[in-house]
Amino acid sequence: MAIIGGLDVHRAQITYDCVDTETGEVMRGQVRPATRLALRGWLEARFEGSQDVKLAVEGCTGWRFVVEELQRAGVEPHLAEPADTSAARGRKKRAKTDRTDARLLRDLLSQERLPESWIPPAHVQEVRILARSYLALVAERRAWRQRVHAQLYHQGVPGIAALLTCEGRARLEAAELSPAGRRAVDIALHMVAAIEQELAPLKTQLEQLSARQPGARALDALFGIGPLTAIVIWAELGDCQRFRRSDQVVRLAGLDVTVWSSDGKRSAGHLARQGPAALRWALYEAAMTSTRETSPDHDYYQSVHERLSGKRAVLSVARKLARRCYHTLRELGDAALAPPEEPMHQAA
Repeated sequence: MAIIGGLDVHRAQITYDCVDTETGEVMRGQVRPATRLALRGWLEARFEGSQDVKLAVEGCTGWRFVVEELQRAGVEPHLAEPADTSAARGRKKRAKTDRTDARLLRDLLSQERLPESWIPPAHVQEVRILARSYLALVAERRAWRQRVHAQLYHQGVPGIAALLTCEGRARLEAAELSPAGRRAVDIALHMVAAIEQELAPLKTQLEQLSARQPGARALDALFGIGPLTAIVIWAELGDCQRFRRSDQVVRLAGLDVTVWSSDGKRSAGHLARQGPAALRWALYEAAMTSTRETSPDHDYYQSVHERLSGKRAVLSVARKLARRCYHTLRELGDAALAPPEEPMHQAA
């Protein structure tokens, strides 16, 4: 018995639309609540003993536990790329519902037109979670520091460049602020301190993982890429053997330039900014080293800087780095995606 279906995942329920390709029987309904145990029970009740079952799910929030349960039940999972899946729907002729979304996934899968995404192994997903948590904390720390600067400017206090240094703290203490303004600044500084307590061990953990993972170690050897950016790039790129060209890695990072044109009108190009924001961050940070005279890309950076601008020059180097990372990981083959090696314990 061959079964093909689509799953539309929401926080409250999972809507399914499946068809038996031999008998033509259609199964539609919902799994409530949308939890791991509820889905596991539904899979066991519906597909236990089935030999050939393929189910598609969009790569939105919640896809991980769905794919893991499908694999556990012996079902072949297919992860659909959300933007391309939406484009495959075409112009909407009727209201969009959970049932129509599940039906679309089923139809695309049965017609072999499903825009599939790569399903990362569990150890890659775990590193991604750590890396994205680190970047979220960095962004949150930046936001709290900006609140301090905004409050100082709002109350007419001269700007303080280094807030967290001894000199900066002294100037903050001496600043003429209203009681509420002083309270707001104290809260912001307290939040910054709390975030930094979480950042330090998280950064250490990521760097240790980078030192124990073959692919990340190979990336770390490239000029400009350090242990932290190496593990982020490795986790976000994943299996580079699934790409045919290095340009596909640039597109994955959202560093490609998109241009819209219609007849004689043509808009200026701009970054696509699609794909993992963490990957763009890591490549841009690594490319910033191209401004150094010791960088092998310094001459290229200088030439682009003179023609265009400094930021666009850095972005150009970031694209070159993305291609280097692609070739480096492809040359490693399967070893590039191996789980991090176990840490070596020193003898007592």
